[in-house]
Amino acid sequence: MQKQLREKIIQICNEKIAKKGSNVGLSFYAFFANKNDNPELLMQAAEWWIKTHQLDHFEKAIKIKQLIETEN
Repeated sequence: MQKQLREKIIQICNEKIAKKGSNVGLSFYAFFANKNDNPELLMQAAEWWIKTHQLDHFEKAIKIKQLIETEN
């Protein structure tokens, strides 16, 4: 996964947790604008979310942040 995407995921997770608490859930679409302006990054996020980690559609932001931070 590109560094740009990893940083964006951590940033969005931090914002959601700060705003709605540690129980907030999100999907990988939360990391992108409503229009698909970067399909390559969207596909990277989808593959990481669905194929690599077999996550549910909605997951806790804190879980996603921890996964991203512990990966090499």
